[in-house]
Amino acid sequence: MTKHTLFTPHTAGKIELKNRIVMAPLTRNRARPEDDTPHDLHVTYYTQRAGAGLIITEATQITPEGKGYAWTPGIYSEAQVDAWKRVTDSVHAAGGKIVMQLWHVGRVSHTSLQEDGKKPVAPSPIASGAPTFDGTQMIDTSEPRALEVAEIPRLLDEYRHAAANAKKAGFDGIELHAANGYLLDQFMKDGPNKREDTYGGSLENRTRLTFEVLDAILTVWEPGRVGIRLSPFSGANGATDSDPAALADYVVGRLARYDLAYLHMIEGETGGPRSWPNETDLAALKAKFGGTWMGNNGYDRELALKNVADGPADLVAFGVPYIANPDLAQRLELDAELNAADKSTFYGGGAKGYTDYPFLSEAELKKAG
Repeated sequence: MTKHTLFTPHTAGKIELKNRIVMAPLTRNRARPEDDTPHDLHVTYYTQRAGAGLIITEATQITPEGKGYAWTPGIYSEAQVDAWKRVTDSVHAAGGKIVMQLWHVGRVSHTSLQEDGKKPVAPSPIASGAPTFDGTQMIDTSEPRALEVAEIPRLLDEYRHAAANAKKAGFDGIELHAANGYLLDQFMKDGPNKREDTYGGSLENRTRLTFEVLDAILTVWEPGRVGIRLSPFSGANGATDSDPAALADYVVGRLARYDLAYLHMIEGETGGPRSWPNETDLAALKAKFGGTWMGNNGYDRELALKNVADGPADLVAFGVPYIANPDLAQRLELDAELNAADKSTFYGGGAKGYTDYPFLSEAELKKAG
């Protein structure tokens, strides 16, 4: 029997995938508080999900300044590199592929999460209005300070260093997080970016930092092992734009020159409706990019099958379903019932709600087969 395209191999740039099902990056707040390192639970968690064509790690801060939530992991220290190496070795031994998502939250942080209680950085000194978690409770994010132009080279070096560390840790590639209202997305959108220098105003100026970061990490990784995540149609974390259709068209057109592994697009509002401006044609955007298009947002089995078969997506990223179903790729292929996710265990804690979700039993496999 011929397999549906969703369950067949695909090559994303230089990364060969056994199927087109992707584990989306999922913040779970379980890193060690003392040094932001992953540990044994992370090894188990990611290895359990090695049946995915590709795993994208939880967002991982490139520097202490880039941290916005308690208990999220980093990739700027040797201890973090060593800890992540245990994860990649285990995933690879289980036949999986895994890339690291590089993250700087910008203004979506709090002074209590910053070194020496400093203000978070942003394109402009405008608070996000979004909450964060400080390790004890949900609190409002702090008012940021505007990142100075003289600081940009330092920031680029931090991205480059994090990219090099991800390579040392054995990842198959990296994904640049330029979505969901975090630093790069903040610069690209005219809601949070009110600058009047070369990083503000026009589309070229507002997107300048994203492409400078991309150029920096491409000094470490070949383009075919670098992906990027975008959310031009989303107002997540208060980052809105007056013309998201124009932003999407401009950024995707520029990215087409890079020959990247993939473009990971939030199709609509992050965690919300699959909607975008009427003048935006996702199929046309995909054609403009010219490479592997990873669709994300509100996908279930039916929509994934349809979009991969009809062409608007080459890969489909699943978030919450991968929390509760470590064998999601197999369940989707067999059209088996999915475990329900326990939202109370999404953020923080230990093994409960993290590594204790059941795989399909032998009886269930026989029934589905």
